[in-house]
Amino acid sequence: MAKLAILLFVAVLAAPAQALQLRPWTGGATPRLELSDLDGRLHRLADYRGRAVLVNFWATWCAPCREEMPSFERLRASLDGRAVVLAVNLAEPEAHIRRFLDTVALRYPVLLDRDGATARAWQARVLPATYVIGPDGAIRYRHLGELDWSSPEVRELILKLLQ
Repeated sequence: MAKLAILLFVAVLAAPAQALQLRPWTGGATPRLELSDLDGRLHRLADYRGRAVLVNFWATWCAPCREEMPSFERLRASLDGRAVVLAVNLAEPEAHIRRFLDTVALRYPVLLDRDGATARAWQARVLPATYVIGPDGAIRYRHLGELDWSSPEVRELILKLLQ
């Protein structure tokens, strides 16, 4: 019984460190991303070459998605334009998205994946799903689930990509 208690204690201590680890991408080439935002402006992943890009698949009904959004904003702001966040909404009506955005101040684009085709191409089967793209346009990491994107560990990893 004491061994079990020790193992549980170690697992609890290790959990936060594991949550910060982004998984290296092994899913092949970077899929195409070309979507419009809520104002009709077209965004292409290729337009952001030279910067780190975080592509975040989310929905308004997804509580972990909503919880992590402010941390994307903090990370983006802390990197002074060297990183871009593209929030790809998964097939929701624009009215739902706009109502949500009335309650959350975001300064990064919200893109519309109207039919879910982009999410399928990116293998985003769980929400939130976030992909970290290097300045060369290649996916470097993927994270499924909520994460504090403004944590020092994540910020350091993004800075290393930019070197």
